[in-house]
Amino acid sequence: MTVGSPPRKPKKFIVTKEHKRFAEFANAVRRERYIGICYGPAGVGKTLSARRYSQWDKAEALLTGWGPRDPSDSLIYDALNRSRAVFYTPSVRAGLCEFRKEVLLMIGRVDICVAQAQPDHTTSITAKIKRYVELLIIDEAERLSAITLEYVRDLSDRTGIGLILIGMPGFEKRLSRYPQLYSRVGFAHHYRPLRSDELAFVLSNHWKKLGLHLDQTDFTDSQAIASVARITGGNFRLVQRLFVQINRIMKINQLTAITDEVVEAARSTLVIGAT
Repeated sequence: MTVGSPPRKPKKFIVTKEHKRFAEFANAVRRERYIGICYGPAGVGKTLSARRYSQWDKAEALLTGWGPRDPSDSLIYDALNRSRAVFYTPSVRAGLCEFRKEVLLMIGRVDICVAQAQPDHTTSITAKIKRYVELLIIDEAERLSAITLEYVRDLSDRTGIGLILIGMPGFEKRLSRYPQLYSRVGFAHHYRPLRSDELAFVLSNHWKKLGLHLDQTDFTDSQAIASVARITGGNFRLVQRLFVQINRIMKINQLTAITDEVVEAARSTLVIGAT
């Protein structure tokens, strides 16, 4: 996220085993104040889990807009008090100056919000803001230059803040070229695609959104599930994109069941690469 960019519209979040594993990983990094690496293929849910953990969907509009306060903002203060985390996505061509300015700004704003949630909070303008942020999560960390990676290592060292770098597979190998940073990596988390049981759970939610009931003992539903699994490979983002098209096709044709043919028709409208 770049400061000043429009906040995303929150979507219904489905808690999977992979998200729970990510939350355990983030808790460990935050608790031990280590550097952690999270890597996995595009679309498996890394960003969604990081935003969920940091409460960023709730807080982003307030943190980027930073306008007049509202009594309802107390809910956001409480959410940030629970996460004590900052989520940040660097821009493609971000240099060290831009990165440093925006990250420190977000940390400062989250500190202010968390301070508002403390029982002993004072409204005095002379009161010194305590440092509350315990975790910095950087998404798409492949965009960071060598000097910026050195900066985040130094920031973690000097402040004691936990740091999670999220990237694609192979990113963890790139970091091995920076021994001062890599030697401080305490945790590595491989974010994997949905397994068969998790995929079935996610698909049951998509069926419900369309007003349908998923019955795995029904031959038609089983065929549809198999087609979705084959097409998406358990990729969370591809499942979502596929069901947008499934919904469209069902409405156009006034269908009342998701069949193998419907799934294949939806797949033909997407550019998803080899499966």
